[in-house]
Amino acid sequence: MSPAARKTVVLVGDRRLALTNTDKVLYPETGTTKGRVIEYYERVAPWMIPHVKDRPVTRKRWANGVDGKVFFEKNLPDSAPDWVRHHTIHHSEHDNEYPIVDDLPALVWMAQQAALELHVPQWRFGPRGGQQNPDRLVLDLDPGEGVGLPECVEVAVTAREILHGMGLDPYPVTSGSKGIHLYAALDGRSTTANVSDVAHELAKALEHDLPDLVLSSMSRAERTGKVFVDWSQNNGNKTTIAPYSLRGRERPTVAAPRTWKELEERGLAQLTLDEVLERLQAHGDHLHPVASASLAVGRDDHGHWDSDRTERANEAEQPARDRLTAYRAKRDASKTPEPVPEGAPRSGRTAPRRS
Repeated sequence: MSPAARKTVVLVGDRRLALTNTDKVLYPETGTTKGRVIEYYERVAPWMIPHVKDRPVTRKRWANGVDGKVFFEKNLPDSAPDWVRHHTIHHSEHDNEYPIVDDLPALVWMAQQAALELHVPQWRFGPRGGQQNPDRLVLDLDPGEGVGLPECVEVAVTAREILHGMGLDPYPVTSGSKGIHLYAALDGRSTTANVSDVAHELAKALEHDLPDLVLSSMSRAERTGKVFVDWSQNNGNKTTIAPYSLRGRERPTVAAPRTWKELEERGLAQLTLDEVLERLQAHGDHLHPVASASLAVGRDDHGHWDSDRTERANEAEQPARDRLTAYRAKRDASKTPEPVPEGAPRSGRTAPRRS
């Protein structure tokens, strides 16, 4: 069959897209084709886009399927449609032009590129392309050899108690790989450095309380039998697999929002694309409170982005309420030599209400 015969032009929203090789199998174990991947992203778009909107997207592409070569892509290729939004991030030695997924056609275009995994940071671009303060905190609970989801759940439940004590409301996501992610909405007033520092201290606090189970350092040599609490993904230069993204594993598993009740049920497992679509139709997006809170950050009372308000909030010299105070009071300073940061990220729950 000629390449031309395998090309189909379709209308996605108000954009025309050329889809190619839709019958190519990308997940050999399950026979999942590129066409099925495109269909998944088309159907999941209403729930996924709020979590990735205005964020730079790094893609992991498997052009020949998950048993073939994978490569990362940050820059928007020259071949991309001119209607795909993008912004530049300046680095010390180079610039990268990152695409943004803020509508259905952009998401379907990425699926057409066999970009199975979409990774985003915890911050968004502002209206003029500037990097805003993070609007969410994330902890990645990554199990080492010999442990799995049950151990991640144990750590997640302990982390939930600490986060609640800080005024933050965490929501769990089974990563689609091995572990669990915890997300909590922020109000955009804390800097990336501050959020990253607090996340690091949270990881060390968990290690202190669960020394036989938790690891907070980056040492791979020590991960056997431990759950590594990766706090570093709050760094402005790092990314996390986006909620509802597929994973490039043997089966088409998904980074899927879950309920706390589910986490504590026996038989917890990673979910596949079919299971996720069924759940969304029946129950909607369990992570929606995080997306709705973060999308409100920096917007005025009419729902428009107010960059002046954001700037004033970021520069306000008001002492932050230290949400680790209650937890710090319980800690033994001799066992925890490094102090918890004086400032703490502010919860999206305590942000001024915006309509």
